Amino acid sequence: MVYYFKARPEVGDYVIYMGLDKHENEDLIKYGLPEDIWFHVDKLSSAHVYLRMHKGQTMEMITPELLEDCAQLVKANSIQGNKLNNLDVVYTPWFNLRKTPSMDVGQVGFHNSKLVRTVRVETRKNEVVNRLNKTKTEQTPDLKAEREAYNAAERNERKQHTKEKKRREELERLEKERQAEIRSYTRLMVQEKMTSNKDIAAKGKSLAELEEDFM
Repeated sequence: MVYYFKARPEVGDYVIYMGLDKHENEDLIKYGLPEDIWFHVDKLSSAHVYLRMHKGQTMEMITPELLEDCAQLVKANSIQGNKLNNLDVVYTPWFNLRKTPSMDVGQVGFHNSKLVRTVRVETRKNEVVNRLNKTKTEQTPDLKAEREAYNAAERNERKQHTKEKKRREELERLEKERQAEIRSYTRLMVQEKMTSNKDIAAKGKSLAELEEDFM
């Protein structure tokens, strides 16, 4: 079971989600998407909350209002953290999560600590938590199938990009050949129109006579 929430409308169309328990979290860790940002209460047990960013967006693009929604939801879903003030919530891109065989169920580490951010949550804001809970829906998604579909779409997009790149390169090549042919033809026509002194003598008129004709 996965719980889905909608962030406040004014920040845009963003989905926030979390697993039912630590076993569900294992699948979320395994089948997340590159656009996902992971949230957790620092040094305390809490739900694993994910924010799905829009394609092409990065963690740095999270607005303060959107960050507050995610942090408040994490705090509210921590047995210990929900009772405490002035706690920290850590967040990082999904792809920075590191899972090793020796780790307990639901436990994760990080590949790069420099990609981990921290936000201080001074107190629980019931108006934020209640608003999020009103948007809550429960679903049982096939996370593996969703990830496979995402990967397939990515491969197709890369294939189309490569195909389009080759098409542009071929058009550029043909245009260069056309321009080269035009320049070559132009030089040929200019040479054919040129008249030398030898040509003039062959026609039986002197240069002075030609100049007189011209005048």
